[in-house]
Order: sequence, then structure tokens, then C-alpha cells
Amino acid sequence: MASIGRGPFILVINPSFPAKTVPEFIAYAKANPGKINAASAGSGTTPHLAGELFKIRASIDWAWVQYRASLMPDLLAGHVQASFTPIPTSLEYIKTGKLHALAVTGTTRIEVIPNIPALNEFVQGYEASSWYGVVAPASTSSEIIEKLRKDIDAAVADPNINARLIGLSVQPISLTSAEFGKFIADEIEKWGKLIRAANIKP
Repeated sequence: MASIGRGPFILVINPSFPAKTVPEFIAYAKANPGKINAASAGSGTTPHLAGELFKIRASIDWAWVQYRASLMPDLLAGHVQASFTPIPTSLEYIKTGKLHALAVTGTTRIEVIPNIPALNEFVQGYEASSWYGVVAPASTSSEIIEKLRKDIDAAVADPNINARLIGLSVQPISLTSAEFGKFIADEIEKWGKLIRAANIKP
């Protein structure tokens, strides 16, 4: 098994929304429970889970609006006020002022938009990212696993590929096979607890 990287999401709002920072967003949500309409690409999707984790950690609530097709037209039109989206999906809208970025969902800021804070700066311990890696059947020999890991690590470390990943808002990560296995197990436990606590159904 070999890790490739992690890609945070970004909490964006329609510019007409009255809150312009994460503390303001949290204060507004607490003063208006259930009044924010937040768009999601579907129940149980990673951005949906990122939002649920934020709700729990910040002790706030809003109404989810689940989409099967693109949520972006309604978000841009202000029919829904907020969403957790993949960064590449929203980046151009943020740059042109059509969406306002509140925070990224990793533990730290990212190179592509370094002026946007991380949610962890306001909600301690918060982290929600998609992650990428390569796995093999359990019967694969340790020799082949190690060779694959080294080759994949070398590819990710290539300056061109590394820069491309960073440009896509993916933070390259190199882990041993054992470390990557533990990481996957920890992710299953973390999100499994959240899914059960929030009673999320696909």
C-alpha cells in the first residue's frame, strides 16, 4: 500500500450571506438554528461528512439540501447559502468574487490559497479531507508491496507531479505501508463514529 496525498475541502458561502468569517458564521448559525441552507453533493459524500463534523464540533445546526446534479448553480444564485466543496470546483468562483471562501478543512492553510484560514484555527481538532493512495490485494507479497510503494513515492516526489498535485490542492504525503494501513483504519473509525452519531444514510 502507498499513500499519495490528502485534499481538503473548502467552506464557501454566497457573497450575500451576512457572515464573512468563520466566527461570524458560527455566531449566525447559533442565533439562527436550522435557518442556513447548506448544499451537499449527496448524503454520505465526503463533503457532506465534512459539514456534519463541523456542525458537531462547532455545536451548530443548519438544513442540508442534497443534490444529485451540480449544486453550484443554486449556490451561485443564493438559493442555498453555504457548501463544503472540492477546492478546484470553487477556486475560480472565489477568485472572481462569485463565492466567498471562509476556510479550508485541513489542519493547515494550503499553498494554492494561503490567505484562506483553516477551520482548525477556529474549531480545535477539526480536520476533514479526501485522501488518495494505492492498495493491493491482501495476498500480495511484501516484496511487491514495498517495490510499489517505493516507485509510487518516487513518482509523487517528482517535481512536476508534486507541483501538479499541489496545484490541485492535494498535499503529497509519503507513508510506509504500515503507516498507511493504520491511517486507513483510523479514518474508518473516525468517520464510522460520525456516520452513526449523525444517523447518516447513503
